[in-house]
Amino acid sequence: MPKVEVYTSQFCGYCHRAKKLLADRGIAFTEIDVGADHIKREEMVRRSQGRRTVPQIFVGERHIGGCDDLYALDKKGGLMPLVSAA
Repeated sequence: MPKVEVYTSQFCGYCHRAKKLLADRGIAFTEIDVGADHIKREEMVRRSQGRRTVPQIFVGERHIGGCDDLYALDKKGGLMPLVSAA
């Protein structure tokens, strides 16, 4: 199963929604708080090819996008197969 990483900040409502969806689907993820860590924030921007907003979600090396992108992927049935891939 690929590693799921979510770049977040503490007071972000979209971050909480994205983490809730992942938890509701039983998907384990690593949360990376970029609120006070400029090095991790720059890592997020680099990995997401310039996106500066949170959350930014990755499955393995694939960039999913933000909260709305995650919900859209789930709605069309693409989330579970992606995280279940070997």
